[in-house]
Amino acid sequence: MLINCVVYEDGLKRADIPVTDISEWLQNPHCCVWVALQDPDAQELSQMQQEFGLHELAVEDALKGHQRPKIEEYGNMVFVVMHLVNPAVAAAEHESSGELAVFAGPHFILSVRSRSPHGFLGVRERCEREPELLRSGAGFVLYALMDAVVDRYFPVLDSFESELDRIEEQIFTPGSSRGNIEQLYALKSSTSVLRHAASPLVDVLGKLHGGRVPGVCAGVQEYFRDVHDHVTRISSATDAVRDTIGTAIQVNLSMVTIEESETTKRLAAWAAIFAASTALAGIWGMNFEGMPELKWTYGYPIALSVIFSTGLLLYWRFRKAGWL
Repeated sequence: MLINCVVYEDGLKRADIPVTDISEWLQNPHCCVWVALQDPDAQELSQMQQEFGLHELAVEDALKGHQRPKIEEYGNMVFVVMHLVNPAVAAAEHESSGELAVFAGPHFILSVRSRSPHGFLGVRERCEREPELLRSGAGFVLYALMDAVVDRYFPVLDSFESELDRIEEQIFTPGSSRGNIEQLYALKSSTSVLRHAASPLVDVLGKLHGGRVPGVCAGVQEYFRDVHDHVTRISSATDAVRDTIGTAIQVNLSMVTIEESETTKRLAAWAAIFAASTALAGIWGMNFEGMPELKWTYGYPIALSVIFSTGLLLYWRFRKAGWL
């Protein structure tokens, strides 16, 4: 589906144009055509391929989707793939909510958004408010799109950190270990979504500033360096969250072991008390004729007193030792 097709001249919006006029406007060296598509079909991408002269391999990747974040050069054109992530989808489905594929050439920018309801109208408005930078052409638009995608990772990371803090507060609550471990594993799966989206972008953005860079990005290298710093920080923070989750899981497993040990000690203590009582009762229950206690008037209450006193003594000792 076509979102918009706009031509800019010297950084200023010239007009909304039909797709069929794209090739004509590209002949003007002062113009830049910006096209945005959402979930396009093969026919729409084929039409864009003809108008912009896109490489068939890049078009195939944009059509099929499910690509790893990457950057590829095809002559003077750059093809970039990024993952779009939001907290709700990452937590519920453990997968990225979509992809953004961007084709950037000397005088055009084509963005293809797939499987995501969140648009980039704010990016277009931002670029139009800065015509002196938009005059740089497709390189600045590519930066603005990548910056918007990376900025959307920060709320996702914040939500993961908040969820981790909430779970950590419950770690030492008795009886909560099993539920905590389940939540931690779910959170770890969610952080994998962000990690798979952000970590590859570190290398991608590293190729867009310093040293040899694609010609379309040469004039805005400092902006790509800023985005590179952001995505590096996100990648490092995500790894830190994952490490903390691993530590929290180990702590919860230790708490489970401690709770089981406490239960075992209680059971052992009660078993010892009843074992002593059973042993004494067994002695007096053998009914041999030579047992003097059988003839005593107070033999029965004395035997009960000894059994009860032994149980109390053992209970006091186990209680003092912390087993009960």
